[in-house]
Amino acid sequence: MKIADLYQKKTFVFSIEIFPPKNPESLERLKLRLEEFKSYHPDFISVTYGAGGSTRENTHELASFIQNDLGIETMAHLTCVSHTRQEIEEVLEQFHQSEIENLMALRGDPLKGESQFRPVPNGFSYASELVGLIRDNFPHFGIGVGGYPEKHPEASDRKTDLKNLKTKVDAGADFITTQLFFDNQVYLEFVRDCKET
Repeated sequence: MKIADLYQKKTFVFSIEIFPPKNPESLERLKLRLEEFKSYHPDFISVTYGAGGSTRENTHELASFIQNDLGIETMAHLTCVSHTRQEIEEVLEQFHQSEIENLMALRGDPLKGESQFRPVPNGFSYASELVGLIRDNFPHFGIGVGGYPEKHPEASDRKTDLKNLKTKVDAGADFITTQLFFDNQVYLEFVRDCKET
């Protein structure tokens, strides 16, 4: 089921986010723990993507395990960091073959030690480009994107940040997941501004 549909059908959606470990032993321990989590009846489990794609294979393996073995809806994260367009298409095909329906499309953070994001040759600079690729070539995926109630750290101002968010939605995103915020009023203003943008 598409996560956007879950939010349309339910007033409360319960999700769990996990970070894939890098070694096989920890991965197997996490799978056992996830079987325990099933008893809490999460609506979906979100599987993050390590810096620079460092957990690429484990993200896929965990997302597939959650979706196909546990029978829990999953959302796999995917970033632009250190990936060419062709590599991203290969990852998307893997997700498709594993019957994963939902993705969180993110640009990702700059590599460790760098102050700004730099795409690899034939890579993407913005999450909106990733969203566009997914929507144009894999239209069956439900696509989530990140939103920033307190403004993305790299945005010059809130208006510019909202314009960038709209670009992601116009490219084909189905829903927005916000970053952590500390002031409910800031979030409510963000929602209002999104509706007006």
